[in-house]
Amino acid sequence: MASDSQGAAGRLVLLRHGESEWNRDKRFTGWTDVGLSAAGRAQATCAGVHLRRDGFTFDLCFTSVLRRAMDTAEIVLQSMQLEHIRVEQTWRLNERHYGALQGMGAWRAMFRYGPLPVLRCKYQFAARPPALALDDPRLPGGDPRYAGVPADELPRAESYADTLARLRPYWEERIAPELTRGCCVLVVSHKNTLRALATLVERRSGDDVGKIRVPTGVPLVFAPDEAAPDRWYQSTPTEAKRS
Repeated sequence: MASDSQGAAGRLVLLRHGESEWNRDKRFTGWTDVGLSAAGRAQATCAGVHLRRDGFTFDLCFTSVLRRAMDTAEIVLQSMQLEHIRVEQTWRLNERHYGALQGMGAWRAMFRYGPLPVLRCKYQFAARPPALALDDPRLPGGDPRYAGVPADELPRAESYADTLARLRPYWEERIAPELTRGCCVLVVSHKNTLRALATLVERRSGDDVGKIRVPTGVPLVFAPDEAAPDRWYQSTPTEAKRS
């Protein structure tokens, strides 16, 4: 049943997980399943407290299958006393796959692969980072969480364009229909995935993906455009940004 709360009905809230241990250490993370730092858990609690104070409620929540997103969602929903709502996890909301760069800091990555491959994948829409080798134990095909995913859909590395293409069917087939029904939806995911999702929500050019700022633990609120009900625009983020 769609929410009838005046403060939240028909809204979409995107939330990047709290600071992870590798965010703290400035390492490429991608699909590596690292946990939240102490600061990240505090950011998640703060986001939930502020969302509740501002009158938000949710009908359902979507997250990735990576624990930094799942743990953030759990903390937020506990802070809002919404532990009962349905939480749907999907690999399509995973972070962009950073391939062989995962686990490295920027300087180490540039020393290993050269500055151009690293900088291109950070700033060019279609540029991929160096891919994982076919015998790399970090390949997602050996992880039981991805057992039901066709092998040709599991990445060895992803560009912004790849991430957007991976996310698009889930937006069109799962998230957007819930919004059309009038549900209030929380999506807890990752920086580059939420950048891609924001371009789909606002129907922006894919080239804008890398320009969208998504801080850790700060909810981004999208409201329906009254003049065009099938369109959405970003409203002012909640007060959590001040904490």
